[in-house]
Amino acid sequence: MYHTTIALENMQFYAFHGYYEAERKMGNDFQLSVSCDIGKLVGETEDIDNTVNYEVLYEICKQVMNEPQQLLETVASLILDKIKQRYPKVVSANVILQKAQPQLGGRVQWSTITMQF
Repeated sequence: MYHTTIALENMQFYAFHGYYEAERKMGNDFQLSVSCDIGKLVGETEDIDNTVNYEVLYEICKQVMNEPQQLLETVASLILDKIKQRYPKVVSANVILQKAQPQLGGRVQWSTITMQF
């Protein structure tokens, strides 16, 4: 048995999240990384039901990123909730969501939210 973490790193999305209407209208570049800890694999290791399917994980992220939200915290929370629903065997999950060059009155490369269960 092995302790296993499944991750998709630095997924790129153009999305319309933001607190201000202009942000939701213009959109922005986002970078998203998600990891899921499934603990110890038990049984047949070639059985995809014993793990997290990368394709499904990506589709969860894509679906949530396509639904505009005001807060990045809401986006991260929705992704975690959908992971829990789809994969109840996941022991913990981590989301890192970054927004490119947020308009803050100065030069900032990324604003970042990290959330986990």
